[in-house]
Amino acid sequence: MMEFTIQHEWNGARLPHEPVKVCLQPAPEGLRMQVSAPFFNDPPAPQGPAGEPFNALWNYEVVEAFFLNSEKEQYLEVELGPHGHHLVLLLSQRRNIWKQCLPLSFQASMSQETWEGTALIPWEYFPPSVDRFNAFAIHGSGPKRTYEALYPIPEKEVQEGQQPDFHRLEYFRPFNFQVLMGEEWKVPASSLWKM
Repeated sequence: MMEFTIQHEWNGARLPHEPVKVCLQPAPEGLRMQVSAPFFNDPPAPQGPAGEPFNALWNYEVVEAFFLNSEKEQYLEVELGPHGHHLVLLLSQRRNIWKQCLPLSFQASMSQETWEGTALIPWEYFPPSVDRFNAFAIHGSGPKRTYEALYPIPEKEVQEGQQPDFHRLEYFRPFNFQVLMGEEWKVPASSLWKM
């Protein structure tokens, strides 16, 4: 099991609330991603059925995980929301989405102050040779919109007027599936990424 704690805003500033936790666990058919997070209920829930993909989920309250093959700039983006919505994107080169709204087994539950979610990400969705990772959380509306990052841009590199950008792949950090799965394990070949 790997556990990550998001403790900073995208620009390196410390968070004033309990952090989001993302836990990754192996499963035979894929990677189990568990989220434990404060529940802000801002903005309100997306207008779509829970359990279904929701395009542009990043405009709502969401936790995201990115799995990157840094050599080819191929990556998987998984977005999970407290109301049970999800969005899976496959990208080749920075911000270039070539497949989206893939199905995902995802369950979420909320209390007044927290939410938890568990998704099973099929191995088919992962690009080959994933070697970098980052995770993010977003909540709030208007001027209270908050963008959080596991691996933020270092404060000294943030420029005045700069906007948050979760596709700054150069700030992702090393990730190794063998830590979870064992030294001999290899990601099963994906027909999606062969296209």
